[in-house]
Amino acid sequence: MIGLCLGLAGVVWSELAVSDFTLAWTHSIEKIRWEEDYHVMPAGLLLGEARVKGSGAGMEIPDGAQLRDGSWHYRRPLPPLQPLRLGRTPQAGDYQLCIDTRCQALSRWLGPPQASQPQVELWSCEVGRLRAGGPGTTDQP
Repeated sequence: MIGLCLGLAGVVWSELAVSDFTLAWTHSIEKIRWEEDYHVMPAGLLLGEARVKGSGAGMEIPDGAQLRDGSWHYRRPLPPLQPLRLGRTPQAGDYQLCIDTRCQALSRWLGPPQASQPQVELWSCEVGRLRAGGPGTTDQP
């Protein structure tokens, strides 16, 4: 089964048997929430709709975005991402992974963000057995 792997440089720290998820975070300075919906495919993570509550320093609303229910909704035509690289530090706070509208910090699967490990990668992978190498576990959302 294709699912979501979390780790770095191809080393799996945790894997989730999911086909869709939302990645959410709060901008560290502007304190504005961003959300991106992804579909897990064999070729990678396909970005669907994205939403942002407002704009600010370094956070421009993309062209063509539409304001609905207090958020700007937009789509960016990108090929599947394999992997999706995220900066992750204690100063910036943690990302949230939302599955079936239930959001939890990435630290649930990876431990807290650490300055010594300032990034993480997400990619599509065959799930079912955890590969050696990191802090996580094979997990259901």
